[in-house]
Amino acid sequence: MFLYTKNFDEQKARAMEGLRRALAENKVDGDIIPLLEEINSLENYFTTSSCSGRISVMEMPQFGDKLNSVWLGKWHREVTVEEVMEAIGRHRSGQLWFLVRSPILHIGARTMDDAVRLLNLAIGLGFKYSNIKSVSHRKLLVEIRSTERMDVPLGEDGELWVGEEYIERIVDIANEQVRRFKGKLKRLEGEIERSNTGL
Repeated sequence: MFLYTKNFDEQKARAMEGLRRALAENKVDGDIIPLLEEINSLENYFTTSSCSGRISVMEMPQFGDKLNSVWLGKWHREVTVEEVMEAIGRHRSGQLWFLVRSPILHIGARTMDDAVRLLNLAIGLGFKYSNIKSVSHRKLLVEIRSTERMDVPLGEDGELWVGEEYIERIVDIANEQVRRFKGKLKRLEGEIERSNTGL
């Protein structure tokens, strides 16, 4: 069965308007904008949301409670130990976590064949957790996601459980992960730009 997205061009137009507003309001990670432009220049795809990956320090009432969590520090790049320690210094209550999240992109596709081609490209470039997130005539949505991730508990209710030497080590690991996933994003951008991927 040849599955395609109804009203694809209308959906893409709405998504592009939303992206223009987000860009105007500085709500898009700057280093991923060229990749979004490359994807959106393709006839059979459009982006709906994106994050270029991040390192963060977060205060949570309990792990997994995103609604009531507070960012103490958030960076879409490599960080210094000093930046992380400054964020940790703002911790007062709840659980304190050091987190790394890989890039994630949601991309609408015109047909199932288009979705599968993009998925195979992404997986081949190291985005191993990529998948087809939604399959219907109303929406075909590809999720591009990599494997890099860290969830490190650091303390609770103002108490720090680890020393600065340990924090230096996890910051080094986090920065290495950032370099890895930023490299994957650049390779994806390059493959799409060269237009030899058959997308």
